[in-house]
Order: sequence, then structure tokens, then C-alpha cells
Amino acid sequence: MAESIEQDLRYPIGHLNIETEITRDMIISFIHDIKMLPDNLRNAIEGLSLAQLNTSYRPGGWTISQVVNHLPDSHMNSYIRFKLALTENNPVIKPYDESKWAELADSFNTPVSISVDLISSLHARWVNLLNSLSPDDFKKSFRHPEVGLVSLEKALAIYAWHGKHHVAHITSLRQRMSW
Repeated sequence: MAESIEQDLRYPIGHLNIETEITRDMIISFIHDIKMLPDNLRNAIEGLSLAQLNTSYRPGGWTISQVVNHLPDSHMNSYIRFKLALTENNPVIKPYDESKWAELADSFNTPVSISVDLISSLHARWVNLLNSLSPDDFKKSFRHPEVGLVSLEKALAIYAWHGKHHVAHITSLRQRMSW
């Protein structure tokens, strides 16, 4: 039972599941999710105190502040991967250790408003790029050293889920704590 609760706290919207062919309608929906993330994130943290922002969303998990500061780190990497895949033939990307990044000082002492502004600007550019892509562009890919080839349509699905996943960490904690 404890493991089930832990899984629910780690994956409040469930695990990502991309087993079907990604359709044009799905791509449109994923782009919408990318577009909406900054507003959803801003709404999720609205009115939280510094003490609340420094609360872990689950035992042993990141604080809300770390989650918020993680999102632009992660999504900047993804945006760059998109641009590499669009301008090179299956480029090899550099992975990064997100857990170590989340332990750096800027993940703790950067006001979350700065990261929300950063992800707002980043997503405005990213959505502009995504809306300009053809169906063939979404078939382009990059090579991740740990997982192999990743198509842009799959990367888009991953990051649409990723944003909702982390916003749900915050909103589910708020619900549990009656904040």
C-alpha cells in the first residue's frame, strides 16, 4: 500500500505512455499543452509563501521551488534539442543529471517568479517554432546516448506530459495540504 501511495505522489497524472502512432491532432494538443504550461505553472504557485515553496511535494522529493526551477532547465534543453534535430541529421545530444542540477544553488535561491518568466519566454519561442513545423519536421530526430533515436513528435509528447506532471506535483500537494 505504501508503494502505491508513493507512486501516486511521484506520478500524479500517471506515467507517460506513447504506444500509439502520434497523429496531427495529438501534435496540436501537445503544442497547446506547451503553450499553456507557463500560465498553469503560475496559477499553481500563486499565493504560496516561502515556507510553502520550500516544502517537498512528497517525502524525499524536490521542493516546490526546485520543481519550478527545474522546468526551465529541462525545457531549455529540449528546445535546444529540437533546434539541433531541425538543423542537423540525427545529432547526438548531451544528457544532463537533472538531480544534480536541482541541487545547485540557483534551484534553491532563485525566486520562482524568475523561472516562471523564463519558461514563459522560452515557451513563447518554442510554440512559435512548433507551429512552423511540417509533419515531416516532426519525424526528424536526435540521438540520446542513453535511449537512442528520439523523434521530435515523441519529444513533444514527452515535454507536454512533463509540464503537466510537474504542475500536478504542486497542485496535488496544495490539495493534500489544503493550501
